[in-house]
Amino acid sequence: MAAEPSCLMDSGPLVAALNARDRWHAWAREQLGRLPRPFASCEAVLSEAAFLLGGDARRRLFALFEEEHGVLLALSSEVKRVTALARRYENVPMDIADACLVRLSERHPRLPVVTVDSDFRIYRRNRTQRIPLIAPFA
Repeated sequence: MAAEPSCLMDSGPLVAALNARDRWHAWAREQLGRLPRPFASCEAVLSEAAFLLGGDARRRLFALFEEEHGVLLALSSEVKRVTALARRYENVPMDIADACLVRLSERHPRLPVVTVDSDFRIYRRNRTQRIPLIAPFA
């Protein structure tokens, strides 16, 4: 990766930025336009966003990563930590994409998570630390 990522991107802002009918569309487009590139994310987020988008929006999502505006950070060796996080927050419930972002936040503590998911106000990295957020509700 050439440049250090500026933030950790959740699927919600990606979907909102690429879907004009999404309630967070204007906010998400503004964030994607102002945040330095690249942003970082994970395969679970890309998969979730691709599932929620279709057609041209899905192609534009893939282009963000193909053109290296976004980079995927690997978590393949951290399955135990990711699943432990999902179990800890199963009452929320935390999905795997969120668990991966919390784990990435533990590994990259200076990077805020860009999200439209209010559950990130509940999640904690390293059990007790608030996660810095860029969110329309933060």
